[in-house]
Amino acid sequence: MHSKRHKRGIGGLSKWLFLCSLIFCLCLSHVSLTTWQAKSEEVITAQVRNLSSNFPEIRWSEANQRQKSGSYLSTGAYNQLLSLELLQDLSQIEVQFTDASQYIHQGIKNYAAGDFQDAIKQWQIALTFYQKTQNPFPIGIINNLARAYQHIGESELAIAYWEQAIAYYRQIKDMPQVGLSLTQEAQGYNSLGQTAKAIALAESALEITHTYKNIPLQAAALGSRGEAYRLQGNYKRAIIDLENSLKCAQQINNTYYYYSALKSLGNVYINLTQVNYRRPDSTIQADDKNIYEQFRKQAWSDDAKAWEYLQKGLNIARDRGDKLGEMRLLLNSILLDHRYASNLASVAVQQALVLLEQLPDSLDKVYAAIDLANLVQFPPVDPISYLVACPRSQKNAKVLDLLVQAVSTAQRLKSFSVLSFAIGNLGHFYECRQDYQQALKLTIQAQRTAKQGLNTLEAKNRLFLWNWQAGRILKAQNKVFDAIKAYRQTFESLKYIRSLIWTIHPYLQVSFRDIFEPLYRQFIDINLSLEDEKIANEKKISSVDNLNSVIATVDNLQLVKAQNYCVNDCKSTIVNNQQDDVIKLRENTAIFYSIILEKHTAIIVSFPNGYKKFKWINIDSKTLREEVNKFRIGLENYGDITYNPKRAQKLYSWIVRPFARDLKSLQIKTLVFIQDGVLRSVPMAALHDGEKFLVEKYAIATTPSLTLTNPQTVHSKNLRALAVGLTKDAIVSGRRYEALSNVASEIRQVKEQIPGSKYLLDENFTSDRLQAELHKTVYQIIHIATHGEFGNFPEDTFLVTGDNDKLTITELHSIIRSLAHGAKTIDLLTLTACDTAIGNDRAALGLAGVAVQAGVRTALASLWSINDASTVELVTKFYEAWRHPGVSKAEALRQAQQALISNGKISAHPAYWAAFILIGNWL
Repeated sequence: MHSKRHKRGIGGLSKWLFLCSLIFCLCLSHVSLTTWQAKSEEVITAQVRNLSSNFPEIRWSEANQRQKSGSYLSTGAYNQLLSLELLQDLSQIEVQFTDASQYIHQGIKNYAAGDFQDAIKQWQIALTFYQKTQNPFPIGIINNLARAYQHIGESELAIAYWEQAIAYYRQIKDMPQVGLSLTQEAQGYNSLGQTAKAIALAESALEITHTYKNIPLQAAALGSRGEAYRLQGNYKRAIIDLENSLKCAQQINNTYYYYSALKSLGNVYINLTQVNYRRPDSTIQADDKNIYEQFRKQAWSDDAKAWEYLQKGLNIARDRGDKLGEMRLLLNSILLDHRYASNLASVAVQQALVLLEQLPDSLDKVYAAIDLANLVQFPPVDPISYLVACPRSQKNAKVLDLLVQAVSTAQRLKSFSVLSFAIGNLGHFYECRQDYQQALKLTIQAQRTAKQGLNTLEAKNRLFLWNWQAGRILKAQNKVFDAIKAYRQTFESLKYIRSLIWTIHPYLQVSFRDIFEPLYRQFIDINLSLEDEKIANEKKISSVDNLNSVIATVDNLQLVKAQNYCVNDCKSTIVNNQQDDVIKLRENTAIFYSIILEKHTAIIVSFPNGYKKFKWINIDSKTLREEVNKFRIGLENYGDITYNPKRAQKLYSWIVRPFARDLKSLQIKTLVFIQDGVLRSVPMAALHDGEKFLVEKYAIATTPSLTLTNPQTVHSKNLRALAVGLTKDAIVSGRRYEALSNVASEIRQVKEQIPGSKYLLDENFTSDRLQAELHKTVYQIIHIATHGEFGNFPEDTFLVTGDNDKLTITELHSIIRSLAHGAKTIDLLTLTACDTAIGNDRAALGLAGVAVQAGVRTALASLWSINDASTVELVTKFYEAWRHPGVSKAEALRQAQQALISNGKISAHPAYWAAFILIGNWL
């Protein structure tokens, strides 16, 4: 079976990994079997009209005024974490007061019937009665409310009640119950994406199990912590915890814990499969067939394990008659089947459709219907973007039937959050059908419904999704200004989402990039459309104000991408630049912003006098990428003794020539580029105006974002450098790296140019020695001359050390960040033998990310490796020039590159000097 399943290749794996972190958890009881039958589209459309007839008409401007900011992204069925839930009977307490007892038991009946909102109301009344009469602490009601709120997706409120329960159990010294509540609270934090908090709570629960030998609690706590590790991308620790949870479940013969652990392990291996499929494509190591096959074989092995765990869990769920567990596992299985065997997926979809009809009304049934509306289509839209993308083909009758069913169920549940999500999804269906009038009506109703709910993260979530959806619909209707308002509201929500992005492992961030980047680009595109003079004049829009808004959005996008690359640690790197700092950065400097859109690319230039200018590069993104890649290939062609600048001239004509007169008239001396996408891999110094290279006229630098650029500088005379390097062959992870014969000379030159410096060479260059030396002595410069590679992910981004090992970006970050206090802040990090794959713009972002993540002010690095004496000459000239008073780092690099261009030797070819780029503070 394994060989059959993998015949069809990788296919369809590019984005849907995030599902495995946000997959839906169904937890219902079952009812009698019925069959599912798709209704005709006409009948369903009539039902939609009936449903929406109850929605009051509301104008967009009115909805616009009432909009509030949102929170982190939620994707409906996929926003509930797949976790080890503790299935307990609702706590029932014996009371002596008839009124309270009546409300408690009515709440239990409502809960059992799936009417969670009414159950909460009944228990809240009972709780108030207890509080007024000062009777014993109503712990049973508190626990019931926590579970009910968690069941309707209001995790914040559930957590608040679990906190009360924990405090009570601690007071009466019932530690097993403390552990149980801690585990449940951990699941609540997992559902909010706050995995660090979830891990801490689960560990507290595990400490209790060690004292009280409570194996059921141990199984649950291990499962919760394992899920948190999985969400963080720490798969090794997740597997350890989940396998131990599995053992605990077997020891006590607890079938529920057993199959829950199986399910979670299946998801871990689905994650690992995705990682091992993506890694060879994310690094230049993909050229090595052995490594490529190694990753593929590991992916196949992980996929087989995932399938095995899910099937075991599915069989157990069916044996137990657990319809909810069966549905949960079927949804995962359908996604696996869609990748490899559409016939198996079709069978699983039909089973899920039948199973859906057996579930009682609940939010879980709503989310399952929405999930299936996506999964019945082939191929389904990847779960990370199904709320903002449309399927290639739509089975309208089935999809519409399921979405209408979701809305009807949500209406009966009386949950504003769930109803908002169901209505919004229905609106998205009509958006995809280009029925924008109906789509907007439903979207506005989804917004209104979300605002009627509790003021929680979940409610704010919905507003984020529907603000964005409204923006897209209004844009499609050519209602430009209303669309801009909607997009601005969406960005207000986005500020809350960033905290979640920072908690997510880099493998998952790629998926976040795929969904968030379109938001930024759509907003930029619609704003730049206002630069049409007729529209701008008609609405009396200031072009400067509009371009300022676009520039802020571009800088924000690049900031988020840089933070994405380096995960949590970028947060402390953000610089709160004051106006004086910005002016200092921009003296005699023009800042070029690029933004790549599908049909064209925008170049915006900001001049020091506040003047802004904007031009389109009128070619599509695919053509631009092809041109840039050909340009890079030509630059790196050492065999071409005579360099042909034709492609360099073409890029110059697109990017710089439209602004050449302004640069000259304003006496600009430095050009700083905040590049987008594939343009990050362009060494701008090598652009050619037909007579000279760009670096012969301007000092040049790049930065991922002005927000990340620290304007402070150190005096270039009082410097000390730690220079480390590798001259010998090295073998790392089975791959051979050739000797760098000129590194010894390079290190000597650094020592000569910067007196008082120290060097570590070959076997003395290890991670431990580097860290020890940096902690012992204050250095303003770290100069590293060794092989370096930059890929999509931290594991593929590393420097080769003298002990045949890797110094990963994460380890380098840890070493340097530990010094980033006062006098120990590093001013310059030089990397002279790095290599980034042509066309891999995320790898180029990783190169910039080294400086950002490490917390250094500036990085001087190479885009490709140059094993030649020319590197020694360039490094010598750079340090020599920089030590002169008043010479900026960007100007020092310009002089060094100019020296190679002018020497008349082979090193005048840009292959020898253009690779070096300055990142960050250029002063």
